[in-house]
This record gives sequence, C-alpha cells and structure tokens, in this order.
Amino acid sequence: MSVAINLRDPLDELTAVCDQYETALMENDIDRLDALFWNDSHTLRYGVGENLYGISEIRDFRKGRAGGSPQRDVIRREIVTFGDDMGVCNLEFKRQGGSRIGRQSQTWMKTADGWRIVSAHVSLMQDGS
Repeated sequence: MSVAINLRDPLDELTAVCDQYETALMENDIDRLDALFWNDSHTLRYGVGENLYGISEIRDFRKGRAGGSPQRDVIRREIVTFGDDMGVCNLEFKRQGGSRIGRQSQTWMKTADGWRIVSAHVSLMQDGS
C-alpha cells in the first residue's frame, strides 16, 4: 500500500488548523481548544504532569487549569500529512522565562467536522539533556 505524503490541500488545511490551535492555546480559548480535539472516549493527551484519557478528562483538565497554558515561543514545527485525512504536528517550544525545551506531538485525523486531535503528548526536556 502506498500513501501520498504531504499532498498540498491536506497539508495546507492541517497547517492552518495547527496555527489555530497555537493561537487558542496562547489565548486560553478553552472552547476552541476543546473543539479541536476529537470528541471521543478514545482521545488522549499526555501532558507534562498528567495523563488524560478521553475527551471528558481533557475538558475537565482545561477547565481546572488556572490561567491556561504557560506562554511559549515555538522554536521549530514539523507537519506531515498521510493521504487526505491523517497527519502529525510536532513542535519544539520554550516557555517564556524558562530555560527548558518543550516538545509537543499531535496526531490529527480529518473527521466530518474537520481536522481533530486524536492523540497529544507534551513534555519538557531536563536541563542539560
């Protein structure tokens, strides 16, 4: 089986949605962030200090997070699509005022409602790693 990599339309679509995600994250737009995750019990998000299984746990985490995500600067971002309806977005970031490099990986699936995150992982590297 051969899968087309980075077809122009899916890549452009996913890039735009990843931009929307980053804006929503920095603005603590909880409704938009929730809408960008797949509304399903199979959705997961591994955070720096939490493991969240299912959209309900992800929503509860966001609602309970005072002030939202720490502000950050994206250092590098790589987006790859596979066919018309799957893709990944990986990025490196540095929290403003911090010294550690962070990493975020998201697996996206195109649904009837548009592109949605089905799996996410956020971590911080140790100093000196």
